[in-house]
Amino acid sequence: MTDRALDLICLGRAAVDLYAEQLGSPLEDARSFAMSLGGCPANIAVGAARLGLKVAMVTRVGDEHLGRFVRAALAAEGVDVDHVRTDPHGLTGLAILGIRGDSFPLVFYRESCADMALRADDFDRAFIGSARALLVTGTHLSTPSVLAASRAAIAHARAAGTRVVLDIDYRPVLWGHGGHACGESRFVAAEAVTRTLGSVLPDCDLVVGTEEEIHVAGGSTGTIAALRAIRARTGALVVMKRGREGCVAFEGTIPPTLDEGLVSPGVEIAVCNVLGAGDAFMAGLLDGWIRGEGLVQACRRANAAGALVVSRHGCAPAMPSRAELDALLSDRRAEIEHLHRVASRPSRSELMVLAFDHRTQLEELCRKARAPLEKLRPLKILIARAARETAVTHGILARAGMLIDERWGAGALLEHTGSGLWLGRPIERPGSDATEWGLEFEGGADVGVTLRSWPRDHVVKCLVAYHPGHPRRRGQELLLGQLWHAVRSTGHELLLEVIPKDREGKLDAAALPRALDGIYSLGIRPDWWKLPAPAADGWGEIERVIVESDPSCRGVLLLGLDAPEEVVANGFRAAAAHSIVRGFAVGRTIFSGPSAAWLAGEIDDTSLVAGVSAAYGRMIQLWQGRGR
Repeated sequence: MTDRALDLICLGRAAVDLYAEQLGSPLEDARSFAMSLGGCPANIAVGAARLGLKVAMVTRVGDEHLGRFVRAALAAEGVDVDHVRTDPHGLTGLAILGIRGDSFPLVFYRESCADMALRADDFDRAFIGSARALLVTGTHLSTPSVLAASRAAIAHARAAGTRVVLDIDYRPVLWGHGGHACGESRFVAAEAVTRTLGSVLPDCDLVVGTEEEIHVAGGSTGTIAALRAIRARTGALVVMKRGREGCVAFEGTIPPTLDEGLVSPGVEIAVCNVLGAGDAFMAGLLDGWIRGEGLVQACRRANAAGALVVSRHGCAPAMPSRAELDALLSDRRAEIEHLHRVASRPSRSELMVLAFDHRTQLEELCRKARAPLEKLRPLKILIARAARETAVTHGILARAGMLIDERWGAGALLEHTGSGLWLGRPIERPGSDATEWGLEFEGGADVGVTLRSWPRDHVVKCLVAYHPGHPRRRGQELLLGQLWHAVRSTGHELLLEVIPKDREGKLDAAALPRALDGIYSLGIRPDWWKLPAPAADGWGEIERVIVESDPSCRGVLLLGLDAPEEVVANGFRAAAAHSIVRGFAVGRTIFSGPSAAWLAGEIDDTSLVAGVSAAYGRMIQLWQGRGR
């Protein structure tokens, strides 16, 4: 089955999780929540995709904002969403969750939700047969309509030679056992549930569940008895999850004791949140099982994946990559969180950015033109529109971006957030390089609080005049450390713009490699660097520092410093031989002339947009031709 288009199809629950951010608080006392993708099959789809499997999702979402979020979140992870249908009636399912010591309160909002309206005609035999494995889960066996849809998918799989996987995923409340406050409950004995699960077992090739789920599937609270009841109905590989103890697998006859099965020990790790750990376990198990790596290795990777998720806050966002599993299993734990951060980033290999986050420079243009400062707000909206139009015209929308401030560019930020353009915004206060600390943040000293209000896809840009020989560097290092901690906490990407200035306040481009090395020595690993052109042949040394310190760095964007186009072009030519330079972030070279004329009333809006578009277009062409 190696020639099939897909490795795995996940069918069933796809919803939104709202996780309380106040750890230890009763759920009723929570004051803020983090939104993420949720639902057992959706979590498994994300986990399997992060491990490199080709995955598709079969589900329904509501025709509303949360439905669009679920679809986009799956697609962003590389999951095929062609069979994620939009239901015209039901809302997207929702779960509200908390973390309170060893308790994980959970409330489901799923009455008549969209994914429970899944029907057999939402997919066909050819699609199910295009995968090596089909995953179904307990919730989508819990009502007659979704049971019929799941049975149809299983029948298609059996006919096509696609292996069938059952994650028992027993949530009693979703089968009608217990009230809304019982969402955390994992076991209620129920003959009807046992009968339904039993009717599906004969068609399965792999069955996975916790000990409690094995009990309900086997109809007995005696674990060996339940396993034997399951074996009587199916020849499938049965894997029982045992939490901290790992798992035990049974390929044939069920022995008298659990320890006579294939026992795979757990991985020791600090526990934050057990919710989602089973989904990560399944993703890791399927990764090894589908690839044919052997049961011992598959169970080992499953335990490692589950362990990483219990150490984190959230479900789908916590799913590990293959690099993270390898680091954990080879005891390179210090690398894991950075690897997770890197694996969670959207893919971008090149950027052509129009930077107009300038504040003091444009305020000075206003003064020279005797124009009111309020004109900067519409000016930035027009510049942003010019940037987008140019990106579309040149066919680079996925590689184009803008740097916009909030002070004068809030309208432009609002207009283009969610547009597909890369958006960065400054966190540094203008002129703060001249202060006692050499750096100050917009929004106040608590930069973490400031970033909590920023959209997740806004990249945090920080300009710092960092020079390894300047006495103010100690204060800058302290604040950069705080910023690095904040972006890791909020999940934002970080772009550091470094313009080394000596004691006289002059640019010292020769100090760039040492400046970057000094920042890396603090444990700070920005996603992007924004740098001026270095001294002659300086790119080689800069590239060496970055590659040795953080091979996963996205790269360097070359800035302009208001230089003439021919000077910027020279910089592009000098950088052309160095793959670490991935684009540009140029501003005043592009917008200064048209903006000055517009502020002075010499040209109208149309001419301003045309002038900025023409200059940005020339810069794009220079970059693509690396200066010609």
